[in-house]
Amino acid sequence: VNVVESGGGLVQPGGSLTLSCSASTAFEFRYFSVAWFRQDSGKPYEGLSCIGPYDEGDTVDYASSVKDRFTISRDDVQNVVNLRMSRLTPEDTARYFCVRGFFNRCLGKGSILSSDYADWGQGTQVTVFS
Repeated sequence: VNVVESGGGLVQPGGSLTLSCSASTAFEFRYFSVAWFRQDSGKPYEGLSCIGPYDEGDTVDYASSVKDRFTISRDDVQNVVNLRMSRLTPEDTARYFCVRGFFNRCLGKGSILSSDYADWGQGTQVTVFS
């Protein structure tokens, strides 16, 4: 496992959480595209957001379901990729995964596909409950 997610937990509806993705082996996120996915109860992975490598403009992209609530960012000093989630609802309950891609597929076209990313973490659980 080369990427490790953290920051999940329990939160009430309307609340916020920030998930972090760190590298457990020696690589720098800025050279790769990184995406966040989630999966709930055996459903297909849902692509949420991605950020492209720095030498291709740090393009970011979001799924329409989270576009106005989630923000992806990369901290090149800390070498982490964060996903800030706000206005959470019970429908956001899922296991969230950070994934590194070896080819830049984060092109700002609203398409974040699990088949475009290869290096998956083990995920962190987010539960939104009232």
